[in-house]
Amino acid sequence: MAITVTSALETRRFTRVEYERLIDIEFFQPDERLELIDGLLVVREPQDSPHATGVRLVLTALRAVFGAGWIVDSQLPVALDDHSEPEPDAAVVAGGPRDYRDGHPSRPVLIVEVAESRLAFDRRHKSSLYARAGIADYWVVNLVDRVLEVYRDPVAAAAAPYGFRYRSVTRLRPPATVTPLAAPSAVIPVADLLP
Repeated sequence: MAITVTSALETRRFTRVEYERLIDIEFFQPDERLELIDGLLVVREPQDSPHATGVRLVLTALRAVFGAGWIVDSQLPVALDDHSEPEPDAAVVAGGPRDYRDGHPSRPVLIVEVAESRLAFDRRHKSSLYARAGIADYWVVNLVDRVLEVYRDPVAAAAAPYGFRYRSVTRLRPPATVTPLAAPSAVIPVADLLP
């Protein structure tokens, strides 16, 4: 009779500071598309044409409603906490470019992910991560079902991957419109966000 002994797989998580040092010493290849999610290095979603078009549409729509005093970034680092530095498809932050010369933005008022092959990850893991960070407004441009998913009202949730989730999740289809929480007078047609 054989006895099998199994032990838990041990992993090493990185801090944001360690991750940024690895970037500084050019540890990663220039074409590696990585982001730090709760201490783990995660390969980002591939950029096929529908995904890239979705990102461009989101940026165009958000830049039209957020004016001076706001930055609408695309696929740039956000310093959520000591172990997470995602690079969302779009993030809206207050201020100007030089405000973040010495550190990445940490408090976006809106984060948007355009999702196709990684839809389940963006729905479950990224939403939990952003909820944990207190991001009040998180959108997923769901290319699979051609809807906009709006996540709001972060709350603690033990069963969620990072201990938090969004209490409110709304799925919007054209001809519906959406209003960013940080731009309450703006109205964006959902059709404008979908390729």
